[in-house]
Amino acid sequence: MKFHLKTRSRFIGTFLLFLTIFTRFFKLDWGNGYYFHPDENNMANSVLQMSQDNLNPHFFAYGQFPLFLTFFTTPVHQFDNIIFTLRFWSAIFSGFSVLFFYLIAKEIFKHQKTTAFATLLFIFTPGLIQFSHFGTTESILIFVFLVNIFLSLKILDKFKFKYLVFASLVSAIGLATKISAFIFLIPIFLSLFLNFFKDKNFIKFFLQSLLFFSFTILIFIIFSPFNLIDFSSFLSTMKYEVGVANGQILVFYTRQFLNTLPYIFQFQKIFPYTNGLPILFFSLIGIFCLPKKSKKFLLIIIPSLIFFLYQGQLFVKWTRFMAPIFFIFPLLATCFLLKIKNNFLKTILIIFAVLPGIYFLRIYSNTDIRLQASNWINQNIVPNSQILSESGNIINLPLDGNYQATNFDFYNLDQDFSQKLKLNALVRNSDYIIVPSRRVFKNQNNSLFPYSQEYYQNLFSGSFGFFPIKEFSQKNSLFLNSENAEETWSVFDNPTIRIFKKINNEV
Repeated sequence: MKFHLKTRSRFIGTFLLFLTIFTRFFKLDWGNGYYFHPDENNMANSVLQMSQDNLNPHFFAYGQFPLFLTFFTTPVHQFDNIIFTLRFWSAIFSGFSVLFFYLIAKEIFKHQKTTAFATLLFIFTPGLIQFSHFGTTESILIFVFLVNIFLSLKILDKFKFKYLVFASLVSAIGLATKISAFIFLIPIFLSLFLNFFKDKNFIKFFLQSLLFFSFTILIFIIFSPFNLIDFSSFLSTMKYEVGVANGQILVFYTRQFLNTLPYIFQFQKIFPYTNGLPILFFSLIGIFCLPKKSKKFLLIIIPSLIFFLYQGQLFVKWTRFMAPIFFIFPLLATCFLLKIKNNFLKTILIIFAVLPGIYFLRIYSNTDIRLQASNWINQNIVPNSQILSESGNIINLPLDGNYQATNFDFYNLDQDFSQKLKLNALVRNSDYIIVPSRRVFKNQNNSLFPYSQEYYQNLFSGSFGFFPIKEFSQKNSLFLNSENAEETWSVFDNPTIRIFKKINNEV
């Protein structure tokens, strides 16, 4: 019997490991040599600036830890190689996040089968799959939060100095990746406080907290030294980033957040897509299935809630800002599934819950949608045609043919009447119009942008004399239209591209 249990345990562990490796590392070279994520490009360019003699990346939107890690592990410092290394490390941290989620679930649920179910939901959470395929900082931050939650659970059981040292190291990695990772220290402080509440030893609580904070800051400085060495540049960047985040500095790529409601936006535009409707629905029910009087769940729920309340009220509400708490949904969904006694029904619901993740993963198996559109244009649109498209999509649609293509700046259209006249002339002279993503027509569709609103109404209604002839789309959200999500959910790896042809030359 004991041998049978060990065999089953090994099989489950091997199966979960295989799924983790497959979902995190499958097609890390997506994009076919084009890189459409701005953070990937910015980080890769900063690594290219570094040398053995001068490690200053001159880039402070993030800390130096992921840049140092990439610099020292990329054999040949070419842009393509650096991008792949960034994605490789993102996948690595995402993979280890699965491990620590498994350990957290094991601490909470105790039962191996339940832990495996919870981990399966976590592995197939669409947003986590996506971030493992971006060479950005989100996978590191998710990892840091999960490790600190796990260590806080261990500290609550029994304090050991090694837990504090490990937590300091991991927390420093978080801070050296992004300064806002200070919020990920909360689980450790909370566990120390709960222990103090239990034994009433204030000196012990104070010394442990001081040691944790001191070790964290010291290691943080080692991992991200140029925040101090080039403090003026760091401070200037932080002022700009904070201004963008709270809406004091308005830039074109945050227009989708105008007049949006805090907290409501995330439940409308982020969580249904990044977690899938089944997991989100099950997790909302799971809130009412939490075990009562569980300090361990407090160490999970309270830091996650604080994170959500802080990040959710910001003017900027990008999907990546919510990434560190994506794990809470499969955990709560498992609490709901535990209440279902019928094993057949439970299995059906679990399969249903992982479908959005499976559906999402398939987008990386095909040629990038922008390359598909470009190839179709090269084969179906005659050379020297006048094509009107949009700028501001990181990289313009790659067209190989001999076309007269204009990528118009719609972001300044409504501030300059001369731009409207220029656009009218371009429309008259164009043979085709391409809408390369939802970035403009979804964001500039109200009275604040009258010229943009008028342009897209006329284009989509046919008033310009242009009519749709081809649409390229590989939806990444099961049951949902991904274009209705927060824009970064689709525009970097899977935008919808629309091509219009002039039919009526008299308009």
